[in-house]
Amino acid sequence: MLEKIDLNKKVEKKDYKAAMDQASERLGLLQRECKAAGIPVIVVFEGMGAAGKGVQINRLIQALDPRGFDVYAFNRATEEEQMRPFLWRFWTKTPAKGRIAVFDRSWYRSVQVDRFDGLTPEEGMADAYQDILSFEKQLSDDGTVIIKFFLYIDKEEQKKRFKKLDGSKETAWRVTKEDWQRNKEFDRYLLMNEEMLEKTDTDYAPWTIIEALDKDYAALKIITTVIDRMAYELEKKKAAAGREEKPVPGARERFKNGVLSGIDLSKRLTDEEYKEKLKMLQKRLSELHSEIYRLRIPVVIGFEGWDAGGKGGAIKRLTSHLDPRGYRVNPTASPNDIEKVHHYLWRFWNNVPKAGHIAIFDRTWYGRVMVERIEGFCTEAEWKRAYQEINEMESHMANFGAVVLKFWLHIDKDEQERRFKERQENPAKQWKITDEDWRNRAKWDAYEEAVNEMLVRTSTTYAPWIVVEGNDKHFARVKVLETVVDALEKKIKERAGKARGEDKDKG
Repeated sequence: MLEKIDLNKKVEKKDYKAAMDQASERLGLLQRECKAAGIPVIVVFEGMGAAGKGVQINRLIQALDPRGFDVYAFNRATEEEQMRPFLWRFWTKTPAKGRIAVFDRSWYRSVQVDRFDGLTPEEGMADAYQDILSFEKQLSDDGTVIIKFFLYIDKEEQKKRFKKLDGSKETAWRVTKEDWQRNKEFDRYLLMNEEMLEKTDTDYAPWTIIEALDKDYAALKIITTVIDRMAYELEKKKAAAGREEKPVPGARERFKNGVLSGIDLSKRLTDEEYKEKLKMLQKRLSELHSEIYRLRIPVVIGFEGWDAGGKGGAIKRLTSHLDPRGYRVNPTASPNDIEKVHHYLWRFWNNVPKAGHIAIFDRTWYGRVMVERIEGFCTEAEWKRAYQEINEMESHMANFGAVVLKFWLHIDKDEQERRFKERQENPAKQWKITDEDWRNRAKWDAYEEAVNEMLVRTSTTYAPWIVVEGNDKHFARVKVLETVVDALEKKIKERAGKARGEDKDKG
């Protein structure tokens, strides 16, 4: 495919200057309009080595207000980045509404450079492509405009540019032995890039091939493409303004009488049973914590549940015997002003644990399909697509090797009322009860319906929901600990078995 690209396209200097001046003025205007409309924009630069990505990024941003964009250059993942899921370092750099992020190299490294160098195994390619497509789709569905450029030059031109860079002390550092190897095996590397373009060229994030032999021609094509896309997205947003979503008849009846109605809340533990089991499990968890750190296994544990369901107590017993340097509890409140102007998953990606560490979330990304759904903080289309977005995020974590567990702490309505009143009457606990808790209680049936749907649609083999019978706090705390211990033991055994298999293959 790429070898058929006509690389002889050029533009005269005088024509370039006039066209570039006009385009720069137009792009500056569109940047201001996108900022006012709250449209985030991502511009991705990929391509063959020495194709001129740095030059073209510099020319593009000259037309932009520097207060409204960020440029990120990505090389091979650092040791810190390798300890988190692959997409973490890109999620954390996604732009806020109204801002522009320019990526010099991007998430595509895993399916091109890293693949060529053997860092992404061939058996992992399907997952890598799926992760990329899911990532871009989630951003696009949330309103992010994604513009992707692939700068192409042929083998001989690349070799000539490498030699020129290599011949100067000031630029020799820019050409590595890996660059020369990719030039030597140009055709093999080219095939990998062609596959990448074919598999990831979508209507919401299309690729634009840039004939990069003539730098002026390339710069004009890039800025014109950005202008056209931003103008199109602005018009589309204006056209969509004022449209109201119509509810689908019967949609809310789909999961009535679901998972929660079958939970046995009569389960109890005596004080003696509780103390004995708690002591044993906490000691075992402490041992396992050291083991997952040694094996570099990341752990993500999410807690959801009814108000006064016992999340805080369960988390306290879970962490009491852990090394505080190896875990973090992330309480989730209403999004702040910074979080509101990003994709709703952005703030959670910022708290993904590195390998060997535990991240505990006191309330999670599932707020999208519960409180935001019920209270109308997002549209019906947004919360409906969130089920797939969440499953894909958790799948990416699991593919990285993380243990992902999600607990729903379940109590009945009478038990909740008893606990609310107990908090109101106890000065030491009054801070735990608010008017909002009582208002939420009045919407119990709507929340129960949303929770049932959530449990059915997002409990997976790689990130299961565990419904915890919570009327008895002792039983609930022990069940949480038992579940975590079992999951960690299973993962450690799995990792050890894999290591033995690899050693056997080497032998």
